[in-house]
Parts: sequence; C-alpha cells; structure tokens
Amino acid sequence: MRFLLRRVLQAFFLLLGASLLTFLFSTLAPGNYFDEMRLNPQISANTVAALRAQHQLNSPLPVRYAHWVNSVTHGEMGFSFAYNSPVAPLLWVRARNTLLLTVTATLLAWLLALPMGIWSATHAGELSDRALTWSTAGLLATPELVLSLGLLIVAVRTGWFPTGGMVSIGYGSLSLFQKICDVAAHMILPVAALVLSALPILIRHVRAALAEQLDAPFLRVAAAHGLSRRTLLYRYALRAAANPLISLFGFSVGALLSGSLIVEVVMSWPGLGPLLLEAILARDLYVVIGGVLFSTIFLIAGNFLADLLLYWVDPRIRAGAPSR
Repeated sequence: MRFLLRRVLQAFFLLLGASLLTFLFSTLAPGNYFDEMRLNPQISANTVAALRAQHQLNSPLPVRYAHWVNSVTHGEMGFSFAYNSPVAPLLWVRARNTLLLTVTATLLAWLLALPMGIWSATHAGELSDRALTWSTAGLLATPELVLSLGLLIVAVRTGWFPTGGMVSIGYGSLSLFQKICDVAAHMILPVAALVLSALPILIRHVRAALAEQLDAPFLRVAAAHGLSRRTLLYRYALRAAANPLISLFGFSVGALLSGSLIVEVVMSWPGLGPLLLEAILARDLYVVIGGVLFSTIFLIAGNFLADLLLYWVDPRIRAGAPSR
C-alpha cells in the first residue's frame, strides 16, 4: 500500500505544481480580458476599474491564487469573464465530451496496437513486418492536424460521415437508441484521427517490448522443454513485456489528450479544445487555468490507472522491491 500512497502524494503535488505554474504564466501574460473594454467608448474607465477590482485583478499574485484556491474548494474554479458564470460548470460538460472521445480512442488504439504489434514481433523481417513498419512510419510523420483535415475532406466528398459537432439537428426528438447511434456517428472522424495518430507509436513499442522478450534466455529454455510457440508467446513473453506496456498505457492517455484538443477544434467537437482556444483568444484567465488543470487531472488519472495495473500485475511492486 505504500506504493499506492506514494503515487497519490505524487499526484497531489504534481497537480499543485501544475496549478501554480499555470496560474503564474497566465497572470504574467500581457493583457487581460478587460483591456479591450477600454477601447469601447460606451464603457467608462471607472466601469473597467470597478470590474478589475471586483475580480481582484489589482491584488497581489499570492492573494489572487489564494482566492482561486478557495473558489476551487467551493466547486467554482474561478469566474469566467466571457460567460459571466463560474468556471466549473462550463468545464464539466466540455470535459465529459473530451473524456468520451479520449477514452474511446485509447481503448480502440490499444485493441488494434496489441495484435498488430504481436504480429509484427513474431514475423520480424518478413514482408508483412516491413510493410507495417513503413505504414507506421508514414503515419508517425503525419501531424494530427493533417490527419484531421484529410478525414474531413473524405467525409465532405463522400457524405458518409457527419463533418462536425457532436449531435445532429433534431437530436432531442430521437429515441435513446437513435441518440446513441447519432453520437457514435459523430465520433467516427475524431476518434479515427486520434487512433491513427497514436497507433504508430503504440505498435512500435509493443513490437519492441515483445521482440526483446522473445529473444530472452528464459524463453529459449522454455522452448527447449518443448512448450508450444503459442504458450511461449501468450503465457510467458506477453507477461514479461507487461510492465513497459502498462507504463506506456498511462503516457498514451496524455498523448491522446493533447492530440484531442487539436482534433476537437478541427472537427468542431464540443470538448475542452475549442473552449480553451476561445478562452486564450479572449484572455479569459480562469477558464484557461481550469482547462489546463482538467487536462492535468486526466493525465494523472491515466498514469495512476497504469500504476494500479502495475501493482496488480507485478508481485515485486507489492513486495516493495523495485521492478526492472
């Protein structure tokens, strides 16, 4: 349990550090939301000064951070200047949509990467392995933005998939099953963009981890005892390669999350990406801080899940010995 306790403490301090740095960089950036109001002749300088004082923009940085932390404890996470409402309710809806996209893409990417990586490792040097390697290299060199735009072009030309948004017009009048199908149809393009961007790295890591174990001395000894290739692969090699792959799972969540912000903007998916972009352009300070904080929480949650899986899989961790 000390292993898990250390991970919880590390997650807490990481979240605290991320909030401090985000708050510091956001507040030190030039300009703020109320600067543009000064250019409007219909808004007096006294009104702008009163708004700045109301939101404590004239207070010292530590006081403003303490006030923001207090709002977090009350479930508000600051106040959005552009939406004239607490930040947390705005973020919860968008975070749910981003989480739906990211979790779906993560599961689908791993479901594809595992068998493809196993196939590549067990057929190393063959034509199929070289073809898969070149294909993943091409995808690895293609940015998420280009993938998203390419998928949008295909959707517009063919008309097979929805080209933006999360639901169709008239969504409210649909039955529950039709609503699920409608959301699933709108998820196809953004999920495909995320999966295609993450798949090359996952396949290569699965291949490398498994190929290393297939060449290990203990596996040769097991093969010399007459065990079948299937048993060697699935009972011994995959179990031995589990640790680095489980660790990679946590990092893949963060990679897909960062990529999803770009994909959401291109695909008009109502997640954290478009909201964060609008907040940055409008200099809506606390929405920017809240959006970055939610992204950090997702990354920490993915790594913590990987730690739990490692704790369950590796008896050395449960015994307190360092894993290799």
